Amino acid sequence: MTVIGSLKPTGSAALVAVAALALAACSPAAPGVTTPSSATSSQATAQSTASASPSASPGTSATVGALVAGFPQQLLPLMPGATIVSSSFDKAATPATAALVGSITAPPAAVVEFYTKALEAQSFKAVPGETVGDVASKDFVRGDNETVNLAVVEAAGVSTFTIGANVAAESAK
Repeated sequence: MTVIGSLKPTGSAALVAVAALALAACSPAAPGVTTPSSATSSQATAQSTASASPSASPGTSATVGALVAGFPQQLLPLMPGATIVSSSFDKAATPATAALVGSITAPPAAVVEFYTKALEAQSFKAVPGETVGDVASKDFVRGDNETVNLAVVEAAGVSTFTIGANVAAESAK
């Protein structure tokens, strides 16, 4: 593996997003939250906000089913037609971290193409490599310490993608 500059792993941002999903999936439903086992004919809609994990920095926030407050939409735009599964953001960290999990009825190649264009328009450079095992995966770098990782898996015609960024705080707009 070749290391370019001093890359920061996007794992912490992605971990927060995955933790939010896991918390939402494993926690008992709060009053008024509809789950498959508690669904009624009214099909109530609820948004669940996960609290930061004890190891997360104090400024970290994550939410399920929506963009978390302050999420840098210019940096990591939502692909048109995609549904937000979860998001997280920590501008107080150095570097700032943001993660977005979404799903769309498009092939993984279309997701990779959309985010490649969006990131290259912001001066990120794609790192060689398109997959990790059977998963579509693409890494991007800008300067010496800003990184973005995109991973996409497809099941039953639905692509689920996770995009995580570690960038300078001023880049997180």
